[in-house]
Amino acid sequence: MRFLADMGVSQSTAQWLRDRGYDVIHLRDAGLQKLPDEKIVEKAVLENRIILTFDLDFSDIMASSSASYPSVIIFRMKSAIPQNVNQKLELILSESSEALQKGALISAGERSHRVRYLPIK
Repeated sequence: MRFLADMGVSQSTAQWLRDRGYDVIHLRDAGLQKLPDEKIVEKAVLENRIILTFDLDFSDIMASSSASYPSVIIFRMKSAIPQNVNQKLELILSESSEALQKGALISAGERSHRVRYLPIK
């Protein structure tokens, strides 16, 4: 799987994924800090990447687009420290990797995560 980490996601989470063999681009590392959300989606589509974000706007973008991809994981956690995010991400990857490959919007809370397949109707 390939990932595109939005600005709210720690660079250490991107590195954590790389250490596990995933292909990850963090917007900051790519010099794309100011890239608008719609362009982030376009980049993810072109490069077949899953978006990692804390930005709730991505759910609206995906819902209004009627697109089947890219998959998006939105972290809705009170604690954004990398250790907590990495634990949640590890759980999502073990339980929902098939959904991510098909096209899904995953809302990741403290205690659970919700999978909605794309396109959202």
